[in-house]
Amino acid sequence: MNENLYDVLADGFPSDRARTVMELEDGSHLSYADLEAQAGRYAALLIALGVEPGDRVAVQTDKSANAVFLYLGVVKMGAVYLPLNVGYTGAEIAYFLSDATPALVVCRPESEAALREIATKSGVPHVHTMDAAGGGSLTDAASDLAPVIQSHPAAAGDLAAILYTSGTTGRSKGAMLTHGNLSSNALALKDLWGFRPGDRLLHMLPIFHVHGLFVAINTTLANGSEMVFLPKFDAARALELLPRCSVMMGVPTFYVRLLAEAGFTREVAAGIRLFVSGSAPLLEETFEAFEQRIGQRILERYGMTECGMITSNPYAETPEWQRRAGTVGFALPDVEVRVADENGRVLEREEIGVLEVKGPNVFKGYWQMPEKTAEEFRPDGFFATGDMSKIDTEGYVHIVGRAKDLVISGGYNVYPKEIELVIDALPGVAESAVVGLPHPDFGEAVTAVVKRSTLDGGEIAEEAIIEACTKDLARFKVPKRVFFVEDLPRNTMGKVQKAELRKTYGETFRAA
Repeated sequence: MNENLYDVLADGFPSDRARTVMELEDGSHLSYADLEAQAGRYAALLIALGVEPGDRVAVQTDKSANAVFLYLGVVKMGAVYLPLNVGYTGAEIAYFLSDATPALVVCRPESEAALREIATKSGVPHVHTMDAAGGGSLTDAASDLAPVIQSHPAAAGDLAAILYTSGTTGRSKGAMLTHGNLSSNALALKDLWGFRPGDRLLHMLPIFHVHGLFVAINTTLANGSEMVFLPKFDAARALELLPRCSVMMGVPTFYVRLLAEAGFTREVAAGIRLFVSGSAPLLEETFEAFEQRIGQRILERYGMTECGMITSNPYAETPEWQRRAGTVGFALPDVEVRVADENGRVLEREEIGVLEVKGPNVFKGYWQMPEKTAEEFRPDGFFATGDMSKIDTEGYVHIVGRAKDLVISGGYNVYPKEIELVIDALPGVAESAVVGLPHPDFGEAVTAVVKRSTLDGGEIAEEAIIEACTKDLARFKVPKRVFFVEDLPRNTMGKVQKAELRKTYGETFRAA
């Protein structure tokens, strides 16, 4: 049996391939036949370039229909898709290429010169371009090729994608996701969230991320549905499109911005049967304001790069089982969750510990990091997520904090250590601590607390630190504020007490 993700998704495509798969920003439509042909042409080009099953294909491009078709073409011919955030800097890209050793890199045309130099140093044999409209050297090279029809035979355990997630030591880890991981998630969500014929998804998420690519797109394709496919979120544009859609997926920021629009009314949202929120904690006040405004409850779910979706609040609400603010619901079908202490002892209901998960959605391990992989898995196969959680008496999962001080800002994972290394290297800085503070728009705002160095004059300013971070880090990792202290608070073991910093500066953005 061929368990290639492409074929699993294609089983759900409409029998009439002339049906629309995407409506684009300009109002034009692409069909499922267009998808099959273009994905097949990209697969043919990869084969012609010498890309083999199991080879990595790194992609750092703007969101476009062809970028989605490229993803599908990569999976179809058995290669491993490696999406990269368009905000990553040259230094970050150099690490990913040297670590993943892809056979092909696809980038924006304006990045080609710099990226080609990096690729050459990393031993990457091929570099192609794709622009915001989906054109470029890759599409040109594929245009005259006969589409590949037959997908590469793949087992559920074969690699389909690698997504890098930052490490607390500053070294990013490549989470290896299999065909089975991705297909099990798509099929489970299609059923769990009640996808039906005629559904139309409003898609305004980025596609280098689990949420926008694997959750939104895979689930929609598995149902043979249509997407209204926009380059990015725009609240005013969303108000125009919502009446023609039935499902919307977004990060909490989207819903905060919709609530700020006077035109966001019950009438505008009346046709939406499901609003989904994820990638960052949804504040209870946002959940409640949303319900009060339009009479619907947002469905909050929880997942992570290594596992896709893990839990979800119920789609069909009953008096007993409802979407509850401050919770992420229950484990998906065939997925097990539990809460354990740092030694792996399973805890009782209402006790706080690390959430652990086991199921077909759980990744294969970290790319070329067998020791790190072994550290994160329990002997019985449960993966320790690092998220501090509890399961209440009714079985709802609550994410109450994050181990290792992970910050989630605007839906993106940010690990403080990576930013602290940049700041600590600056003249005038003795030491820094980076934390996430509550922010009404981003969920959490990256914030740095710095002790100045007297050896360098002790005069470094907030602007200088932010400017330095902007040069070396993706924009979403750059601190929104920098505070200066005489000394960082520490416990008796000398460890910086970040909880104290979050308490001290916790109202910084609430008052903004």
